Amino acid sequence: MVLLLAVVPYVLYVTGNTFWLDIFTRLVILAIAACGLNLILGLGGLVSFGHAAYIGIGAYAVGIPVYHETYGGMDAIASYNGFVHLGLALLCCAIFAFITGVISLRTRGVNFIMITMAFGQMMFYAIVSIETYGGDDGLTIDLRSELPFINLDSPLSLYGLCYISLLVVVFLTYRIRNSRFGITLQGAKSNEERMNAIGVNCYKYQLTAFVMSGVICGYAGFLLGNFTTFISPEMMDWTRSGEIMFMVILGGAAMLWGPVIGAVLFIVLEFVLSEYTVYWHLPFGLMLIFAVLFLRDGVTGAIHGLSSSGARHQS
Repeated sequence: MVLLLAVVPYVLYVTGNTFWLDIFTRLVILAIAACGLNLILGLGGLVSFGHAAYIGIGAYAVGIPVYHETYGGMDAIASYNGFVHLGLALLCCAIFAFITGVISLRTRGVNFIMITMAFGQMMFYAIVSIETYGGDDGLTIDLRSELPFINLDSPLSLYGLCYISLLVVVFLTYRIRNSRFGITLQGAKSNEERMNAIGVNCYKYQLTAFVMSGVICGYAGFLLGNFTTFISPEMMDWTRSGEIMFMVILGGAAMLWGPVIGAVLFIVLEFVLSEYTVYWHLPFGLMLIFAVLFLRDGVTGAIHGLSSSGARHQS
C-alpha cells in the first residue's frame, strides 16, 4: 500500500493522466481523516457521527483568513501563512472536540452517537447562517497556504505533503496503539466498568483520544481546503461523517492500515461504479452491507485471516 500510493500517482501524472492525481490526493486526505476517526472508533469503541465537522473547521481555517485579506481587514502575510492556517485549524478543532467530548462522553451507545451528530450539525448550520463566508453557497479560496520549501500550487508537491502526512499519522497511530495510553483505551472499550473498578479514570483517556481524533481530522481539513480551493458547509454534513465511518469499517476498525485500505476501496469503488450507472449507490450500498455482515474485521482482517490460514496449511 505504501509503494502503491507513492509510485502510482506520480506515474499517472507524468503520463498525462492528471485527473487520477486529484483522485489519489482526495483519497489520501480522506484516509488521514479516517485514521483520526479510527483512534476513537477502532481503539476506543466510540461511534461518532460528527467528525466531518472537524474537517470543515480545518478547511474554513484556510478560507476565512484568505477571504479577509482579499476584501481587506487582515495583514497579507498572516492571511496566506500556512502556519497560521494550520495553527487555527488545530486549535479550533481541539477546542470544539474538547467541548463536544466533555458532554458526549458522559453518555454511551445511541445517545453518544446522537450527541456527536448534534454538535456536528450545530457547526454545519452555524456556517450556513454566516452569509459573509458564502453561507450555503460556499467560499472560494483565492490563494493556497504558503509554506516554506513547499509550493502547494504544484499538484505533485501538494500530493507529496498529503502522502507524507498520511505516513506520519499512521506511525503516530501505531505508537499510540502500542503505548500504555492505547492499551488503556482498548481496555475501556472491552470492559469500561472493570477498568474503572481497578482505579483507571477511563473518561480522561477517552476525552484525550477524542480531542486527538478531532485534531487529526482538522489537519485533514486543512489539506482538503488547500486541495479543493473551495469550501462549503456540505463537507461538514453528518452524511460525510458516515462516509468516513464506512471507510474505517470497510477497511477494518482497530486495524492499523484498515482506514487507509478502506479509503482506497471506498474512493475507487465510488469512481468505478459511477462510470457504469447513475444508480451506483445501490451496488455500492450492497457491498458495504456485505462487508459489515461477513467481514467482521473488514478487508484488512480478511487478508490477515487468509494469510494466517495459508501459513497454517503450509506448516
